[in-house]
Amino acid sequence: MGFPYALLTIGCKVNRVEIDSIGAKLDGAGCLRADDPSVQAVFINTCTVTAEADKKTRKTVRHALKAYPDALVFVMGCAVAIDPEVYTSMSDRVRVVAKGEAAQVALDLLGGNDQDACAARALRADAAGEALRVGADYNTRVTLKVQDGCNNACTYCIVHVARGKSVSVPLPEVVEEARRYGEAGVKELVLSGINLASYDWEGADIADLMQALLNCYPGFRIRLGSVEPLDVTDKLIALMAANPGRICWHLHLPLQSGSTKVLSEMDRRYSADFYVNLVAKLRSAMPTLSLSTDIIVGFPGETDEDFADTLQVAKDCAFSRIHVFRYSRREGTPAAERPDQVPSDVSAKRSRALSDLARALADSDRESRAGTQELVLVEADGKGMTDSYHGILLPSGKYAPGQLVSVCLPEAVENGMYLL
Repeated sequence: MGFPYALLTIGCKVNRVEIDSIGAKLDGAGCLRADDPSVQAVFINTCTVTAEADKKTRKTVRHALKAYPDALVFVMGCAVAIDPEVYTSMSDRVRVVAKGEAAQVALDLLGGNDQDACAARALRADAAGEALRVGADYNTRVTLKVQDGCNNACTYCIVHVARGKSVSVPLPEVVEEARRYGEAGVKELVLSGINLASYDWEGADIADLMQALLNCYPGFRIRLGSVEPLDVTDKLIALMAANPGRICWHLHLPLQSGSTKVLSEMDRRYSADFYVNLVAKLRSAMPTLSLSTDIIVGFPGETDEDFADTLQVAKDCAFSRIHVFRYSRREGTPAAERPDQVPSDVSAKRSRALSDLARALADSDRESRAGTQELVLVEADGKGMTDSYHGILLPSGKYAPGQLVSVCLPEAVENGMYLL
């Protein structure tokens, strides 16, 4: 009989893909996901993007050691890459492992692959026996990690140190994985990476990869993950514009600041005007494009005027969703060494102001779409996600999870979600 295990992850969506891939491999070997003291193995994918993320990671490992007293705790990921001794010193039950080897290391140590205990395998694998992230424990929207690492070095970030230089998954491998998910009935694939649109495999860029995916299977739609502004090419815009319904007209385009001065000090390498003009170009090609973003408030040296510029750019771009982050001083980054750190109460005030604007912009974008038709991915009974990345509450029992259905978006809203 395979062993009971638990999965924990902190941080980005790439981390979620990586940890779920471990789960799928364990499921395929007859192991069972659980959440009780009987768990024998805990897998934790860590994050180190900010000081807060580091703190949360350490807390998560300590909690796992306490909650699962008989388990080996396998830790991996960015925080471990920077300082593995922090985690191995916590307990002799902690094992630092590489993500790609974690499942097999646990199987070797704890057993598994019991031929009589692999009923789950039929549910998690395709005809070739490959582990798939499908089923009740996984999202109906499947994310494919097609790229890792980053060649940039933003002054607030240490992920490029933890992840290393940009590397891309070979295009044929991505296409084959996508085809298998399509044949398994998956209706939405999300492309993900640390610096996604830097994808480059033998001259094929992210647009070429997306075209190959469109060609490989007709039954799913593609959603892009986070794309850096400087990586948005005319070729990518044209492909998205030419394939409504197959490619979601939603883009997550990190801004980080609406002040050109702050962007320069972040080493973001584009100006606020460049960003606003790019958004105008995108909306010219795709008038109903939904645009989400990340913005950091309280970066060292950010003035009231800089923050006012950020608010104005957010209004000009009419974001449908803003992920607001208060700057968190990350040791080992250039920004952490600056003497002009913004006081906590000031950054908190700015965070509240931007969050208020974010809610107003989201409401406005949602209202502008009422009465229009969009494809909705049913994520669970009574809940779905629109092409434009808005949540929608659906009649219970009407649609099966995993379906892709055409819906006329209603005017009614409940808790920030459309109410059909």
